[in-house]
Amino acid sequence: MIKLVLVRHGESIWNLENKFTGWTDVELSKKGKEEAKQAGITLRNNNYTFDIAYTSVLIRAKDTLKYILEEINEQNITIKQSWKLNERHYGALQGLNKDETRKKYGDKQVELWRRSVDIRPPALTIKDKRYPGNDIKYKSLNKEDLPLTESLLDTEKRVIAYWKSNIKKDLLNNKKVIIVAHGNSIRALIRYLDELSDEETTKLEIATGLPICYELDDNLKPIEHYYIK
Repeated sequence: MIKLVLVRHGESIWNLENKFTGWTDVELSKKGKEEAKQAGITLRNNNYTFDIAYTSVLIRAKDTLKYILEEINEQNITIKQSWKLNERHYGALQGLNKDETRKKYGDKQVELWRRSVDIRPPALTIKDKRYPGNDIKYKSLNKEDLPLTESLLDTEKRVIAYWKSNIKKDLLNNKKVIIVAHGNSIRALIRYLDELSDEETTKLEIATGLPICYELDDNLKPIEHYYIK
C-alpha cells in the first residue's frame, strides 16, 4: 500500500479578509501559521515521515510546508515547487471581496464561478497589473501557460499533467510524498484520483491545514482516504 499526504495551506490573509486570491501571492494569517504548525504536529504524532515534498510557488503554500517540515524535523528532504500546483486563477475576481461580489453579480453567479467545474470567472487582460506575466516567478513560462482566468477543469489539466510527469513516478518508486497546495489544485487532484462526477466535485470542500491521507494500491488507485487526526 502506498500513502500520499495532501495538505491545503493554512488560512491566508486574504482568506481572513474573504477575498478571491487565486495566483495573488499573499502570506499566511496568524491563524494560518498556527494551522500549518498543528498539521506538522499531527503528522509527527502519527509517525509520518517523507522523502519528497511538492508545493506550489505561492508563499502561503511554501510557508505551510516549511512549518510542517520544521515540526516533523525533516527540513532537509527534497522539495519541488511548481506553478502547476498553484491555486486556480480567478481572473478579474482576484482581490475582490466575495460578499461585495455577490451583491454585484448575485449569489448564483458567484457560486457558479467558485464551485462549478467548467465555468471561468471574468478574465484579466494582459495590461492588468495582476497579469501573471508581470511576476518574475513566471518569467520562464510561455505566454500560453499564463492564465487570464481558469475554470477548475483548466486547473485540473495542469495539475494532472504535473502528477503524471513528476509525482506519480516518485510514488511508484516507493517515495513517501507530501503535497502542500491549494483548495482548488487539491480539489482537482482528488477529482482525478476518485473519478468524481461534476456534481460530486461541486460539493467537495478541502479544509485549511488539515492533512489528508490517501491510501493507494500499486496502480495508484485509491483504496481509502481520511483526515489524519
